[in-house]
Amino acid sequence: MSDSTTASSARESNPSLALHRSLPPATRQRARYATMAVFFIAGMMYASWGVHVPTVRDKFALSPGMLSLALFAVAGGSIFAMLTTASWIARAGTRTACMASGVTMTVCGALILVVPSFWMLLIVLAVFGCGMATLDVAMNAEASAVEEALARPIMSSLHGMFSIGGMAGAAIGGALIAHGFAPAAHLALASGASVVVLLASMPSVLPHVPHHEDHAKASSSNRWRSGALWALGGLALIALIAEGAMYDWATVYMRDVVLATHSLSSAAYAAFSGGMAAGRFGGDAVRARFGAPQLVFSSAGLAFIGMVMALVFPNAIVTMTGFTLMGLGLANMMPVLFAAAARVEGVTAAEGLAQVAGLAYFGLLLGPVLIGGVAQISSLPIGLCIVAACCAAVALIGPRILRRLKI
Repeated sequence: MSDSTTASSARESNPSLALHRSLPPATRQRARYATMAVFFIAGMMYASWGVHVPTVRDKFALSPGMLSLALFAVAGGSIFAMLTTASWIARAGTRTACMASGVTMTVCGALILVVPSFWMLLIVLAVFGCGMATLDVAMNAEASAVEEALARPIMSSLHGMFSIGGMAGAAIGGALIAHGFAPAAHLALASGASVVVLLASMPSVLPHVPHHEDHAKASSSNRWRSGALWALGGLALIALIAEGAMYDWATVYMRDVVLATHSLSSAAYAAFSGGMAAGRFGGDAVRARFGAPQLVFSSAGLAFIGMVMALVFPNAIVTMTGFTLMGLGLANMMPVLFAAAARVEGVTAAEGLAQVAGLAYFGLLLGPVLIGGVAQISSLPIGLCIVAACCAAVALIGPRILRRLKI
């Protein structure tokens, strides 16, 4: 069968792809820019909440255990959304889903520091997590549709916009706090700006092609029986064990093991995040040139080398270099796996993404706890060996899974 015949068959079997490919190039490009804007505000809002975790602790006089409960409310809301909202996203379309979940997230973000009681805070944070996770699935489903419409990889650069949004949210929040700006006013400002961006960008997203009700039910059922989705979700879980551990333990490793200064220890997190942002903006070209399996193999291998460098040579320069390589290596794991999940046969893009993202969230939650537990009974370097092992596992099994799925 020729390439043109294959493409024609794909368009006939996928009416949404046929419609999106028929749109003018300028329309498809505007959809890409709109999706970039959504990824940016998602990252900015998440970081804007993150910089105010200490503010929440102080406002409500929370013990470490109660603060953990507040953080778990966000995680619990996110996992609930991953389990329940994918079918609705597939029926409603990404425009409606992004708008509804984005507004939910931003409104809850603005309420975090103005609710009068801790128990109301838990409710707000749970709904915030639900909105954030629903937006995560919806915007990645839109990103997959735009990538197919453009017929070239763009998923990594869109995730790069999430990283840039996170960096901007953290930097702006930190600067405003340093200059005495009221924390509640900062969250209200970030929320208002995010709603404006959503309203401006939604008209440019790709048009929705409704799924037949029977197809939606079959997709939801197939989601839990799909070996491909469980394999991709397992890879995502392993990769985010490593990523989550780096977010929480990189600074601690620099301070307690490398014995770096406070400012240099904080720079370790920046090195990891900077490497991740740079890797995402370069990942699409690599995937287009060499394919997803080779990108995953080389990326996981690079992350493994970076972690081993930091563990074997615990001095400031080598460790910072190693953490930068970790960021570069882990940068494209989620974009590649999400792109693959959205293309699994027999399920809608939203269902596939929710399945893989839900397992990935468990990895993100499990990683820091797992490393902390091992460090408690041995040492932090031994605990971080788990990160290196996760990277090696992804390098060994990831390409095989992607080739088997013909991704």
